[in-house]
Amino acid sequence: METKPSETFDEWAATYRRDCPSRTVVEALANKWVLYVLGALRRHDRPMRFSELRRLLDGVTQKMLTQTLRALERDGLVHRTVYPTVPPRVEYGLTDLGVEAGRLTSAIGAWSVEHARQILAARQNFDNQAATAPEPIR
Repeated sequence: METKPSETFDEWAATYRRDCPSRTVVEALANKWVLYVLGALRRHDRPMRFSELRRLLDGVTQKMLTQTLRALERDGLVHRTVYPTVPPRVEYGLTDLGVEAGRLTSAIGAWSVEHARQILAARQNFDNQAATAPEPIR
């Protein structure tokens, strides 16, 4: 997080306080399914039906996808459109705020893809070192 020239250190540091409203936004965006849903809607660049999202997001349960979409709608990042058909057709799309958040989450996704091998190698190296018993001191 960059500080603005007019922003004091104390103002900037306040964003790390437990009572800072921005903290709830960061917590919402840090959810893995939020990242994936925003990414999917941004990549498709059109509203998607629940079943499309569910097929695309391998491993998400119906309950988790429902909770994620409701949270995103509540936060103003996703809009839900219900069409008066039988059965009703429901589509989810990004709001302007959601498009902006999607840029951020897409950047995280792109960085993850680009650096996944390095991260996996670092994990393996760490795990191998942790598995090696230390030599006794003589």
